[in-house]
Amino acid sequence: MNTIVIAIFSIATYLLSAILITRHISQSASNRTPIYLAWLAICGHAAYIALIFKENDGFNFSFTSTASFIAFIVGLILLIAAIDKPVEKLGIVLFPTSALMLGLAATTSSQPHFLRTYNWEMGTHILTSIVAFSLLNIAALQAVLLAIQNQQLKSHPPKRLIRSLPSLQTMESLLFQMIAAGVLFLTVSLITGFIFVDDLFAQHLAHKTILSLTAWVIFSCLLLGRIRYGWRGKTAIRWTLIGFGALLLAYFGSKLVLELILKRN
Repeated sequence: MNTIVIAIFSIATYLLSAILITRHISQSASNRTPIYLAWLAICGHAAYIALIFKENDGFNFSFTSTASFIAFIVGLILLIAAIDKPVEKLGIVLFPTSALMLGLAATTSSQPHFLRTYNWEMGTHILTSIVAFSLLNIAALQAVLLAIQNQQLKSHPPKRLIRSLPSLQTMESLLFQMIAAGVLFLTVSLITGFIFVDDLFAQHLAHKTILSLTAWVIFSCLLLGRIRYGWRGKTAIRWTLIGFGALLLAYFGSKLVLELILKRN
């Protein structure tokens, strides 16, 4: 099947799922249809990635392809978490973002970057890096919602979206669960990087390594502060966003500049 057709199907179901989640919130209704549609979108996204991989005989690590793959992983993790946690409303932001990333990957032509000759060690490093980023991406969005929820509950009657969210205590608990899982995968990613990547502090990798370590320190200290000192509220929100910002720069900063702005490999 044509990859563009699959991409269009996935994009449409992502967007329809987000629209239905928004509609059900506005009507104070509960319905699993948006989740089922999101699963269809994820399956279509997975099929698109698999077909592109087969066509190219390898995964393209260009900016748009990597962003699309990470968006897929983020959406998949969200849906798995939504099985027993009240996080499906994050799809209002995440599903349109996934649709956008898939659309860019399907329609833009960037210089391909293939890694056909990496072993299982490098595969472990790459996969754990992507999963860590995806989990902490969800944590960052959770922190934004938590900040809005906290502000609205204190300042004026909250909007319907905020009223539909779980309690602040539950939201904070979910935030730290996502951070803990993200730190676990980030730790494995850094360890495998130091063991298996040649010269991790080489010129083209130094900023990624330093920023990733910075993010790891921030999130680890945040978890420790939660356990020992009960950190929560604004402190948790602020440092979650700072840590994710460092990780975002590590993963995409130079790639964005080199590929899309300077048009270099």
